[in-house]
Amino acid sequence: MFDNELELTRLAKADELRQMGVSPYPHFLKREMSIAEFKNEFSYIKDLPDGEKKATKEVVIAGRIKLKRVAGKSTFANIEDENDNVQIYYSLASIGEECYMKFKKNLEVGDIVLVKGYAFITQTGEFSLHASEVTLATKAISPLPEKFHGLTDIETRYRQRYLDMIMDRDVRGDFLKRSIIISTIRRFFEERGFLEVETPMMHPIAGGANAKPFVTHHNALGVDRYLKIAPELYLKRLIVGGMEAVFEMNRCFRNEGMDLTHNPEFTSIEFYWAWHDYFEVMDLTEELFATLLDKLNLGKIIEFDGQNIDFSKPFKRIKYLDALVEIGGLDREIISNKEKILAKLKEDKFEANDKLDLGHLQAELFDNYVESKLINPTFITDFPISISPL
Repeated sequence: MFDNELELTRLAKADELRQMGVSPYPHFLKREMSIAEFKNEFSYIKDLPDGEKKATKEVVIAGRIKLKRVAGKSTFANIEDENDNVQIYYSLASIGEECYMKFKKNLEVGDIVLVKGYAFITQTGEFSLHASEVTLATKAISPLPEKFHGLTDIETRYRQRYLDMIMDRDVRGDFLKRSIIISTIRRFFEERGFLEVETPMMHPIAGGANAKPFVTHHNALGVDRYLKIAPELYLKRLIVGGMEAVFEMNRCFRNEGMDLTHNPEFTSIEFYWAWHDYFEVMDLTEELFATLLDKLNLGKIIEFDGQNIDFSKPFKRIKYLDALVEIGGLDREIISNKEKILAKLKEDKFEANDKLDLGHLQAELFDNYVESKLINPTFITDFPISISPL
């Protein structure tokens, strides 16, 4: 399982700690405050007179070691928790010779430690914690990526999200934003009288959207089932049953390709609203985005992938065929003529399948001439019937 030389070395150090009576994974450890709380509570020491810039009260904080510098009988390290980081200092004199010698070589970058001590300002003016006790909370077996270059391999970043989170605090911030988005959406709909529901994950038919399903087998019933590709069919049944406003945040599964904007397993939200038309649904959606931007303090113009996305104006609403002309730059006489569409696609070196009907060929035009130009929020309405799943 562990064939990496660095991992084997760390395993040996964990065993060495055990032999010295130190558990690499102890139980029942408690911190008293986060690093951010520690900094806030003792920030006043910065204003104390020179030579007195330290607190008298000791507290316990914890974090992962991100940097360590050993200078003989003393050590400086930087530890980081979920939201902040701070420098810690410990020495042979402050934590005792026995403890210091145990940790001098066996405490490494990546390990998580519990530290007791008081706040002080170093001679170089850095806010730090002067440790009187250091306890190993978790021995890291896999070493972190090299500090200055960080985690740069895209494949590793996506496959090992936990490692990406350790190395890049902004990534942890993205996960925090996602959590806020989910909770805000939930409150948004509940405040407007919607009821959150949960519908089956395994369906007897692959319905609700035009996608290839994942197929599984139900052993007890002896039948195949399809993992949910959309919650639509069951949500509509709830409307039929008398619920007039429902929503679901659900996991969907589509057994298709993968890229940066498509994943076979993803979270979606769908809502159904009796006595309202799709114009009112668009109004509600626009209101939802305004609420989210306000909650996240993102402003009305967001930079993404080199583009500025403007949420400050009312969302554009345009019919499908009009979008082909006004956004895609196509002649109106082309978009309703199958032969002319095929000729245009071939002329511009796009795939042109003459077996497709008019609606699907119009979708080919949309994909190739319109989609990449949709930068600002836009509602596309009145899709061709033949490309509508239901």
